[in-house]
Amino acid sequence: MQLEKYFVKGELIPAIVQEKGTKEVLMLAYMNRESLQKTLETGYTWFYSRSRQELWNKGATSGHLQKVVSISGDCDDDTLLVIVEQTGPACHTGSHSCFFKKIKDFAE
Repeated sequence: MQLEKYFVKGELIPAIVQEKGTKEVLMLAYMNRESLQKTLETGYTWFYSRSRQELWNKGATSGHLQKVVSISGDCDDDTLLVIVEQTGPACHTGSHSCFFKKIKDFAE
């Protein structure tokens, strides 16, 4: 697999993580070449922490692992969609998804 095309625009690529069963968006994180390669090799998500400037395996300390089902690139090769089977909450706050802070609901 040619990974270089995903890093033409920069060293990091956003990775949207979606739960297979519920289709819920769980989180957004960033991958570099090494974390994407480790994800492909292990079948579990690895990301690059921009704040700590290091690789991290999602769930390695909490046990809330993300088993990868599939990875797709978008039409511009600058964003990844990672479908996972989530064990436990995805968010470090304990919430199932990181997207729990509603700003406005436009539903009638």
